[in-house]
Amino acid sequence: MTAPTAPTGGPERGEMPFLDHLEELRWRLLKAFIAVAVGVGAGYFIVTHWDLVGFLKRPVDPYLPAGGRLLFTSPLDPFVLTLKLALVVGLLIASPVVVWQGWAFLRPALYDKERRIVVPVTLAGIGMFLAGATLGFFLVMPVALRILLSYQSQSLQPFITASEYFSLTTIVVLSFGIIFELPLAILLLVYLRILSADFLRRNRRTFLIVNAILSSVLTPGDLVVMTAIVMIPVQLFYEVSIHLAALIERRRRAAEREEPETAPAPEPGRA
Repeated sequence: MTAPTAPTGGPERGEMPFLDHLEELRWRLLKAFIAVAVGVGAGYFIVTHWDLVGFLKRPVDPYLPAGGRLLFTSPLDPFVLTLKLALVVGLLIASPVVVWQGWAFLRPALYDKERRIVVPVTLAGIGMFLAGATLGFFLVMPVALRILLSYQSQSLQPFITASEYFSLTTIVVLSFGIIFELPLAILLLVYLRILSADFLRRNRRTFLIVNAILSSVLTPGDLVVMTAIVMIPVQLFYEVSIHLAALIERRRRAAEREEPETAPAPEPGRA
């Protein structure tokens, strides 16, 4: 009886001993760490030689006292802030190298079909996160500051410190970056058969309630602004995800129906 042959349909995944995997991972992590270190060094140079703080504080400039400077309460605050900004800039600079090292490590273990999915999903995820973060900084932050500081009266004077302002900015920017990942995350779960278009339709009202609660937390104080800037876009993302999920399922069913017809017939004499 002839020995069974390996299944066709694409090149086989890379096989290597466990210790070789660890060695490969060690070198990939080392290269990623070096890239981050170089990026942080470049980020420190950028932060200290360009007025990056001046650019990032533009949303709060109208609410600062004469001179337009953020305050700090500890002698360490300017130094710590510089290091944090250098780290963020450094991670952005090093991110292509870090992503590439992760891809180079995982690529041999993936089939061709999986490789074709990982690259566009990763690029789409990065692009959508950047779009959400940009919207959060340039649109939501000015509106949020205007609303939050509108509660002051003649007895209240804002005392805006650099630490508190950048903490709020970080929360808003990251929140909106994550919000924009919603459609991609839903479609990935549908592709993995964890969610379905029917499940998304049946839980539309539940998602609407959760969306309203989270939107009110991200943009407190103004129902109109909350609805226009956060709640409506997120709900639109959800509705679009339902239609895309249905499209994925239709194509999957069509491919499964065609698969038996296109499968090659077994060769005579094969066990």
